[in-house]
Amino acid sequence: MKAYQKVLMIVAALSLGLLFVFPMWKIYLKAPQYPEGLELHIWVNKLGGSSESVLQNFNILNHYIGMEPIHPESFAELQFMPYIVIAFMITGVLVGLIGRRNLVLGWSGALMLAGAAGILDFYLWLVKFGTNLDPMAAIKVPGMTYIPPLLGNKQLLNFEALSLPALGSLGIFLAISLSIVTYYFTLKNNKITTAATPEKVLIS
Repeated sequence: MKAYQKVLMIVAALSLGLLFVFPMWKIYLKAPQYPEGLELHIWVNKLGGSSESVLQNFNILNHYIGMEPIHPESFAELQFMPYIVIAFMITGVLVGLIGRRNLVLGWSGALMLAGAAGILDFYLWLVKFGTNLDPMAAIKVPGMTYIPPLLGNKQLLNFEALSLPALGSLGIFLAISLSIVTYYFTLKNNKITTAATPEKVLIS
């Protein structure tokens, strides 16, 4: 790998640091009780919101429809995900320093698999909270579930939910994109070198 390709790979790895600066995902919720809306932030290591009372207000609304209260300590993922991200950052930097093309491809593939697993886990989390309802809830609609959208907008009775990636997800996108671009450049350079070798042999 050339020097600029190594730098590009290192930048790809360090891009994951955005996950510690910005939330990964946001869920917006509008309800008659909260016409200004509520904004839940999902970070790599915590849950938060646009204000300190957001999580409490979410739980108040969830209580009426029988959903479990949301507590950050209930999610084991928030405990170990930061270490996974840090591991990807460290190994990505090492891959950039070592400069082997196959390692770049392996790192990028592993990151994509980890991202897919994270999305699946998030979806199962939404399903669990949206279907495991308290039969004694104040608001009960036979056959009704309250699974928030994984991506996009969804109407749940008089609740309007919107789920979107946040700026932290940009770190994952950049890491995957830049590592793939790095692999492409190394592959292209290898083809050019291979094509030029026979000419050197004939000249010599």
